[in-house]
Amino acid sequence: MNGNHSHQGASPATATGRPDGAGGERAAPGIPEARLAAFADGLKGRVVRPEDSAYDSARSIWNAMIDRRPALVVRCVDDKDVTASVDFARDLGMPLAVRGGGHGVAGQAVCDDGLVIDLSEMNEVEVDAERRTARARGGCTLGDLDRATQQHGLATPLGVVSRTGIAGLTLSGGMGWLRRRHGLSCDNLVSATVVTADGRLRVASEAEHPDLFWAIRGGGGNFGVVTSFEYRLHPLGPEVFLCFPHYPLSRAREVLRSCERYVSEAPDGVAPVGVLGRVPEAEEFPDEAHGQLFVALLAVYPGDPDEGERAVRPLREITEPLGDLSGRMPYVEAQSVLDADYPDGGRYYWKSLNVSELSDELVERLVTHVAASPSPASTIDVWFQGGAMARVGEEETAFANRADPYLLGLEANWEEEADSDANMTWVRGVFADLHGSFSTGGLYLNFPGFLEEGDKLLREGYGGNRERLAEIKATYDPTNLFRLNANITPRS
Repeated sequence: MNGNHSHQGASPATATGRPDGAGGERAAPGIPEARLAAFADGLKGRVVRPEDSAYDSARSIWNAMIDRRPALVVRCVDDKDVTASVDFARDLGMPLAVRGGGHGVAGQAVCDDGLVIDLSEMNEVEVDAERRTARARGGCTLGDLDRATQQHGLATPLGVVSRTGIAGLTLSGGMGWLRRRHGLSCDNLVSATVVTADGRLRVASEAEHPDLFWAIRGGGGNFGVVTSFEYRLHPLGPEVFLCFPHYPLSRAREVLRSCERYVSEAPDGVAPVGVLGRVPEAEEFPDEAHGQLFVALLAVYPGDPDEGERAVRPLREITEPLGDLSGRMPYVEAQSVLDADYPDGGRYYWKSLNVSELSDELVERLVTHVAASPSPASTIDVWFQGGAMARVGEEETAFANRADPYLLGLEANWEEEADSDANMTWVRGVFADLHGSFSTGGLYLNFPGFLEEGDKLLREGYGGNRERLAEIKATYDPTNLFRLNANITPRS
C-alpha cells in the first residue's frame, strides 16, 4: 500500500467462443477429442484451448510472476457449467484450478496442463435491502458487490482493493476497513452454494451442511467451487471519511504508538493500517516529498462522514505530515483508493505474520527493513486487529489466529522480471527476521508467499482448526481434487 493514485492496469481478459485458429479441431493433450467435444457442446459457457487466439489472455492473471499453461480454460456462466467442469476434470484425472477474481498473490487461479474453472462471467449481485442481505456470484469482485449494495446505503466487510475477487478473499477470511466494526468477510457469510468434488451442488449454511459452512469460512478453496455467496449487510455510505496522512518515517514509533492508543480507546471503531514505504511521484504530494520514506495511517471511518472527520482528527495531527490524502468521498471510491498501486501485470510477492505487541525493537526493525527494500513500491503494513473480528471464537469458524492484535503484511511490489530475485529475497529475509523474534505463530493465508514452506505454513495458518478441517475435507473431497490452494490433506 503506497497511496499512488495514478491509473494503471490492463483490461480484463475475455475469451472468444469455440476453438478457433490453426489446429482448432485438435483435442488438448491426453483428452479424447470426442469426450472434449461432448463436454464443450454441453456448456452454456465457452472452452478456451491453447490453440485459440484468446488463450494467452484467458490464462493470464493479476500477478505477472505466474506464467502457467492450462490444457483448458472453461468460462462458466452458471452452476451447471461448473458442475460439468468438475465432473470432467475429476473423471479424466486432470489438475483443477478455480479462478474467481484471479487476484490471489500465490497465483493458484491457474495451473499447468489442467482445467481452469473461470467464474469471471458469473458476476451478478442480488440485494435484498429489507433483509439486509446480498447474494453475489462467485466471479464477482469487491467493486461489483460494493456498487450493488451501495445503491441501498449498505455494505458488507470486504477487502481494500476493488478488483479483488470476493471468493478467494472470503474463503480465507477477508480483512478490510470494517473488520473491527463488523468482523471479517467470512464472519458475515450467511450461506453459500458449493459444487463439491462429487459434482453435487450443495447449500452450506448454519442449517444445511453446517460442517461445510464452518470449513469454507477460513478453510480456503479446499472444499469445492463456491458459485455464490450470501452476505449480511450493514448500513454505511454512500459517503464516508477516509483517513490517510503520511508522516516522515523518522516518526514511526510516535505515529504507531499514537495509533495504538487511539484504537484501544475505540474498541469497535476505526480499523487502521499503518503503512511504511516511500512517497510515490504523485501530484498529491509536494515534489520535495517524492521518494522520502514515510509511515502512513490509512482507515475508513465506518459511519457518518461528518462524525468520521472529527473522530479521526487525532490520527491526522500526530506530527507535521508529508502530505494528507484524507477526505470525504463515496464509499465505492474509498474502496478503490489503492487500486492503482496494484495494477494487472505487476509482480507481487507477499508474506505475513501475527505479532502480540508493537515493541520499540519491532518498530525499529520495520523501519530498517523498509528502508532496505529494493523496490520503491514495496511496503510493510501493520494491520490493527481486534474489535468484532476478535469476538468470534477461535473454533466458531475455520479462520484461526483471531486473538492476535497485529498482523504484519510484507509486500514486495515491482515491475521488471530481472528484479524478482532481489524482491523475493527481501521479503523472505524480513519474514525470517521478524518471525524468529516476534511472531506468535499465526499468519494470514491470503498473504502466503507462494506457499513454499508447505506444511509448516499451513500449521500456522490454520492453527488448532486444522484437524477438524482435515476431517471435513475427507467428507467432501476424499481424493483431494481441490488441492491447488493452501491445501488440507484429507484425513484418512
